[in-house]
Amino acid sequence: MESTNQVAATAATAVENTEQSLGFFGTMSKFMEDGGIFMWVILFAWIFAVVYSVFKFLKLKRSDIDAPSFMSKLKKFVLDNQVDHAIQLCQNSKTELGTVLKEGLKRTNQSRQQIQDIVEASIISTNAKIEKGLGYIALIANISTLLGLLGTIYGLIQSFAAVASADPSEKAILLAQGISKAMNTTAFGLISAITLLVIHSYLTSKAQKIVTDVDEYSMRLIDLIGTRKNKEYRESA
Repeated sequence: MESTNQVAATAATAVENTEQSLGFFGTMSKFMEDGGIFMWVILFAWIFAVVYSVFKFLKLKRSDIDAPSFMSKLKKFVLDNQVDHAIQLCQNSKTELGTVLKEGLKRTNQSRQQIQDIVEASIISTNAKIEKGLGYIALIANISTLLGLLGTIYGLIQSFAAVASADPSEKAILLAQGISKAMNTTAFGLISAITLLVIHSYLTSKAQKIVTDVDEYSMRLIDLIGTRKNKEYRESA
């Protein structure tokens, strides 16, 4: 028993010395190779999700404008009876909020109910567009965890199969090395999942802010158009 422990300790020391000599990139390369094919599948999924997250972040960033300031400019145009300027302001913003408000402004001569109907329809379409794709990031995070576990189970099966036909004096070493390699996929799967869940949480909160702005300021626009109509009615009277 003592000799077996000494052999295992010697093997662990040898592995540690090897990792130190390889350096960071060499260690990472060995880490990936030891984990097997599942490591590369997780890596591909992780890279895809990160690239998509960057794309989604840039898209949300363009849509996340200073809503109170934007609405203040819009309000001035509407109350000054410069609806065309207000529509142009919305169009130039190239944001989801501007798109929804523009739909309402294009129908300022219609009834309040008609304006509200078209604005609500535009809100539904816009909100779905804002939140589109966020679920994929969370899905890949969950898949990464499961792939890590699957890779570990597959590695353990291979390890026990190799140990079964190995020399008794080498079984402890082979089993220790096999389990170490098998756990690589679990570790990498969790690293991928944790980072993606953090990214997903951040993007979701950013998307929710934009959705809230669209809902709030769309309703304010409907009230503003009603105020403008009342003002015109009083002036004409």
